[in-house]
Amino acid sequence: MIQLDRIDIAILDTLQREGRISNADLAERVHLSASATLRRLQRLERSGVIAGYGARLDPATLGLDLTAFVRVQLEKHGSASIDTFVEAVRGWNEVVACHALTGDMDYLLQVVVRDLAHFSRFLLDHLLNATGVADVNSSFVLRTVKAPSGLPLPAAPT
Repeated sequence: MIQLDRIDIAILDTLQREGRISNADLAERVHLSASATLRRLQRLERSGVIAGYGARLDPATLGLDLTAFVRVQLEKHGSASIDTFVEAVRGWNEVVACHALTGDMDYLLQVVVRDLAHFSRFLLDHLLNATGVADVNSSFVLRTVKAPSGLPLPAAPT
């Protein structure tokens, strides 16, 4: 794990909130020169702390009005069954996140679609036809109380 000082944490915090900030503005925020800030930024990128950059999109403006969390249980837990399921999930654009779980269900999928008819087609055409799926349990999002806005960062060392 990379050691982060208070300036690294300030850089990461700022970038999580304002990903399009210029290097000059970022340098001003963290009270460093632009060249020193750029060197730190490049180190954070090389080390993998910064895994990439992207835009947060508003699903509703794209006509994606339904989000569902789908718990999936597989029939078998051999590596071939798991690999088949995982490979299928990676090919489904509707699945924006997939997590392997402990407990009675094996996977949790976050599915974003236009509407209930789209979800039904996704469920019937893809998920239930996936080799090895034994059970599916879906919950629909009524309203989002808190959306992902970044990772919790460690407290800055003193």
